[in-house]
Amino acid sequence: MRLPEYVGPLAFGVKMGLIVRGMDIIKTVFEQLLCCHRDGLLESGDIICITESVVARAQNNYVTTADVARESREKLRLSPEDRLGLVFPIASRNRFALVLRGLALAVPRGEVVLQLSFPHDEVGNQIIDPDFADALGRDLITLEDLDGRVFPHPVTGIDYIRLYRDIISETGAVPRIILCNDPLQILEYKPDGVIAADIHTRARTRALLAARHPRCLTLDQLCNSGTAHSEWGLLGSNISAGEKIKLAPREGPAIVAELQRLAREKLGLHLEVMIYGDGAYRDPTTGIYELADPRPTVAATAGLNRYREGIKYKYLADYYYLEKGKSIAEIEKLLQEQKQNPAGGDGESCEGTTPRRMEDVVASLADLVSGSSDAGTPLVVVKGF
Repeated sequence: MRLPEYVGPLAFGVKMGLIVRGMDIIKTVFEQLLCCHRDGLLESGDIICITESVVARAQNNYVTTADVARESREKLRLSPEDRLGLVFPIASRNRFALVLRGLALAVPRGEVVLQLSFPHDEVGNQIIDPDFADALGRDLITLEDLDGRVFPHPVTGIDYIRLYRDIISETGAVPRIILCNDPLQILEYKPDGVIAADIHTRARTRALLAARHPRCLTLDQLCNSGTAHSEWGLLGSNISAGEKIKLAPREGPAIVAELQRLAREKLGLHLEVMIYGDGAYRDPTTGIYELADPRPTVAATAGLNRYREGIKYKYLADYYYLEKGKSIAEIEKLLQEQKQNPAGGDGESCEGTTPRRMEDVVASLADLVSGSSDAGTPLVVVKGF
């Protein structure tokens, strides 16, 4: 489908039916692309977006909480009676609850010291009420300081402090939960091993801790090898049935490259292909930053590895019309010429236009189109971008 000139960028979801473990995800996706091509919906330059969840499910890319416990013990050299420190996890049943259970199972006769940031986690989930935190005026808050107060999440209603405490207790480990924004505070509790459990700030957190503690890991250093694994480790994982944790897909670059090759050789089309996760979206109502994955794109073909830039259309339209007295036809001609030969990102014609990575923008668009509930469209086609 070649879009008429009066239509701008367009994205639509493609239904794929149920994707289960063991399916050939490349074959399954390409069969849907054949349908789109048959119906005139594809052309060169289109971007094919596949949600990471169906790729990982088809790969059977699951680990168990027992796997997490075993690998944590091995890599941190823990005994069942040791003390494990966890720093800055996000507040999420889907993203961290089962991971926490697996980590706590590594020290079932020991202790887990869980350090949460406050008043929110790194993606904006409320841990405690900000007004209460301000009134308390402390850099370190313990459960004793909370004095039985409960702080349910304003959207889900979950009290994550209580939830995480209970998860640790159920494994047999003793829970100790503190709230502090200084990652080095965890070392005051003399942990035998430490895991920097944050997502986007993990490198800095680990660097600070590793300079003072010999046994320190990040979540992407766990479950990053073996039969079921992800290059992202436990980052980007989701809760699954029972004690299973679905990892992010493995070998994503090979998958997108093969789909691009098939489209070129069998359809005669040059398509860009990506596997996407969470979009980089900050909800204006709740203030929650939806990006719980390490980044929006798990893997992408080379054509998406660039910035989306352009001229400031509305600025130039005003400038030529109000300042130069140009006609509409003259302005449209000038705009077309400048689109073909942009002056560069530091000129007035681009002022106020923030360059953004193509893969981040497209992945965010695809995530909003596919959603996370029952849309049933894990494949998204983006045109005219």
